Amino acid sequence: MCSAFLAVKGPSSDLKKKPIKLFNGKDLTGWKINGTEKWYVEKGELICESGPDKKYGYLTTDKFYKNFDLSLQFKQESNGNSGVFFRSTVDGTKVSGWQVEVAPPNHDTGGVYESYGREWLVKIPDEKEGFLKMGDWNTLRIRVVGDKVQTWLNGNAMVDFNDEKIGKADGSIALQIHDGGGIKVRWKNIMLEQL
Repeated sequence: MCSAFLAVKGPSSDLKKKPIKLFNGKDLTGWKINGTEKWYVEKGELICESGPDKKYGYLTTDKFYKNFDLSLQFKQESNGNSGVFFRSTVDGTKVSGWQVEVAPPNHDTGGVYESYGREWLVKIPDEKEGFLKMGDWNTLRIRVVGDKVQTWLNGNAMVDFNDEKIGKADGSIALQIHDGGGIKVRWKNIMLEQL
């Protein structure tokens, strides 16, 4: 009886750790658009682009992810001010949660910002600003377990810290488009492993 139970339980445990594609490369299944900015799929890439309102916009996952290891690729065109939120909720276009910054050069890509709260929790030191490849594909990795947050940009460690408030939170993954207009960012290979 015990061995049969273990045989059934084993694979389901393994399945939980298998990385999942958050973006299927075809459409926005599993995501919700918040705001009036443009989110669309083109040639297997997810694109966010400023709309006529030039406001903040968010694309949130339907599901919440508390402990995870997320990796994705982004390519900034024009301004490129965006971000990846975690353990976040959105009401209209007001977001509660934490953003791993995606921004033009020398503007803290890989750092962590708390919107409508404490603002910058960790900025990026000048010696790490050169890891961003503006206008080319970049790989961003975000690992959040309990109250510990780590980020990497193109394989380079960017932040590693603990925060009690983050540890208590839960929410979705969200991609952001900054207000102001003239922004376009491409995304692909959005993979998440639940921990």
